Amino acid sequence: AKSYSAGTIGIEPYLIEIESDISRGLPQLNIVGLPDTAIKESKERVRSAILNSGFDFPAKRLTINLAPAHTKKEGSLYDLPIALAILASIGNIDNSNLEKFIIVGELALDGTVRPVKGALNLVGLVKERRKSGLILPSENAKEASFYQNIQVYPVQNLLEAAAFIQGKLNISPFKSNPKDIAKYANKYDCDFSEVKGQYQAKRAIEVAVAGAHNLLMIGPPGAGKTMLAKRIPTILPAMNIEEAIEVSKIHSISGLLNSNNPFVFQRPYRSPHHTSSDVALIGGGTYPKPGEVSLSHKGVLYLDELPEFKRNALEALRQPLEDGQVTVARAQRSIRFPSEFMLVASMNPCPCGYYGSNTTQCNCSPYKIQSYLQKISGPLLDRIDIQIRVPAVKYKELSEEALSEPSTEIRKRIEKTRKIQMKRVKKFNSRLATREIKKFCSLGSEPSTLLKMAIEELRLSARAYDKILKVARTIADLDSSQEINNQHISEAISYRTLDREI
Repeated sequence: AKSYSAGTIGIEPYLIEIESDISRGLPQLNIVGLPDTAIKESKERVRSAILNSGFDFPAKRLTINLAPAHTKKEGSLYDLPIALAILASIGNIDNSNLEKFIIVGELALDGTVRPVKGALNLVGLVKERRKSGLILPSENAKEASFYQNIQVYPVQNLLEAAAFIQGKLNISPFKSNPKDIAKYANKYDCDFSEVKGQYQAKRAIEVAVAGAHNLLMIGPPGAGKTMLAKRIPTILPAMNIEEAIEVSKIHSISGLLNSNNPFVFQRPYRSPHHTSSDVALIGGGTYPKPGEVSLSHKGVLYLDELPEFKRNALEALRQPLEDGQVTVARAQRSIRFPSEFMLVASMNPCPCGYYGSNTTQCNCSPYKIQSYLQKISGPLLDRIDIQIRVPAVKYKELSEEALSEPSTEIRKRIEKTRKIQMKRVKKFNSRLATREIKKFCSLGSEPSTLLKMAIEELRLSARAYDKILKVARTIADLDSSQEINNQHISEAISYRTLDREI
């Protein structure tokens, strides 16, 4: 007998054919086809589930083959299709009906079907392989119903799945409307109106978000760096359906979706601890999984205390920052995970955190300060477009009762600016290629002279030169200006704070 299931390589699905063969011999169940430990252990789960569901288990030699045999299989999602293939082998299920569906699900010993990871990623395979639908655990139904034109059949247990395939039980395809959930896309618990003072920092954040530029904030403890970072998603434009599906797929394969949180409509915000390894940040492992850079796809990756991260972890960020994707190379294949994120990082100006403070004395020597700043490599720093100082907030600003500008107003300006960029070249200013910089970021004689002086004084790299032009282009777009003038260049240069200190 034969049933069909699916697996994933990265976030892309592929079909798995499950063959079940019963022959004479000592009673045993063998699973072949490069199964991992979780699949090998499914023998006992499947046997108990079949018996506890009221079916007979064959007292013969039983072989299960997972094809293609050369691809490593992992996870417990094959329990249900294996059990159904066995039932088809002994004649309890019509095999021709079984082959019409793609089936996933983990089995409990009593036959209950438990949820699995990555259900959303597998749905598209139904249409591609011309199957009738996807049979899956009921807890994954809402997540998988994201695709409106594909039939999703939720089941509670093995007995229910077998009865449905036999035609003895009618299960209606699960339907949901993602547009209803999309209404809550920009509903956040925090807002920029709650931030007291920090007008320069908020201006820099607006410029950064408008052009999708990476941002580094330098300031003493308690200045509000984390508070500002948490509110950046509130001024990002809402994701469209295509973006939401792509982000939800990454979160689904990582096991972050459930029946209460079936879709990702809000921009992701990830803030990993500084002890995170390079694999945790970038992704990988024995069976490659998305890292934090992919989980923050289309959103914000916030790295607090940037110099405290391991050097190799920070250097690994360079490829996704440049390419918008992560490539995890293995002997058999290379796996790609999307990672178009906005990097927001923060750090203290020195080890104690109070260098340059007007309120607390710094006890760090010049050598310690220099060593601390040099923990961030030049190549990584070049990839951070905007570097700003975030000073401690004064009492006068803290005591103000009036609220600052709300996130909704800032978002309107950002949406307008991003539309200008999309109309011009269909990409954000931070993604402009060299030839596009020459075309869209051309300078007059005065702005060109000003930039030349800044480059020579600060000894900036060629990449930093390009970054200044891109940021200046974004500032001009915020002003609805076709030309980049002196004011735009001056503001863009002021956002290279750390270049003067390293």
